[in-house]
Amino acid sequence: MPSGFQVGPFFIHFYGVIAMVGVLAATWLSIREAKRWGEDPVFIADVLPWIVIAGVVGARIWHVFTPPQSMVESGITTRYYLTHLYEAVAIWKGGLGIFGAVTGGAVALWIYARIKGENALRWFDIIAPGLALGQAIGRWGNFINQEVYGLPSNVPWAIFIDKAHRLTGYKDIAYYHPLFLYESLWNLLNMTLLLWIGRKYKDKLHVGSVFLIYLIVYGVGRFGLEFLRLDISPVEGVNANQAFVAFVAVLAAILLFALQRSKSRRDKEEFRGSMLDE
Repeated sequence: MPSGFQVGPFFIHFYGVIAMVGVLAATWLSIREAKRWGEDPVFIADVLPWIVIAGVVGARIWHVFTPPQSMVESGITTRYYLTHLYEAVAIWKGGLGIFGAVTGGAVALWIYARIKGENALRWFDIIAPGLALGQAIGRWGNFINQEVYGLPSNVPWAIFIDKAHRLTGYKDIAYYHPLFLYESLWNLLNMTLLLWIGRKYKDKLHVGSVFLIYLIVYGVGRFGLEFLRLDISPVEGVNANQAFVAFVAVLAAILLFALQRSKSRRDKEEFRGSMLDE
């Protein structure tokens, strides 16, 4: 399977094209959501470059500190990256972590919103469905690169992996779970749920709750899918990605409960106040 195409002196990777399509789709949906929430969509266009830059930097940092097992076995460890700085920044050679991308983008959005005097949590809610959509599209870059596949499988939808892309110990096994597809579909479900909740319960949600729901749903799905993943990212013998999403999902659930409880209490107080005024 070709990984890209040549344009003059430049080689265009399909992975990069798909990633850009994901960014554009996320931007389009975020602009629509901004209008629906009564916010100025120009903010999305203004903050987008900072989110993308911070997202790429964060994604690379995450990869550097949590390289997958297959790279560790070939000598590409965190120590290697820190002693070969050119390799550490060579994103064109592959190696980006979604957790770092989301974290970096979130930090950039938070800082930019504070500088502009905007409610950062409101904007987190607005971009959450678009973020899930962008992730759903971006995962198809893994299909092109024949990476992020799961355990060997004979299910009807199992995908064929070229021998050159099979992990050590699995060279004679041709078909695997399409893990990238499972996560892509889960992200589409997450997007749909967020859009539905944002419309049906808009007046009942505390600002920031939609983004917290995104974190919970994505975290639960990714935690489960990590059990199917062959090439995990171990840190001190622990699957770093799985441990991280578990922590984030639990923390987000606690914060969601606290925020919604606070809003419920405040709504009741406002209702009592309005009754007394009458």
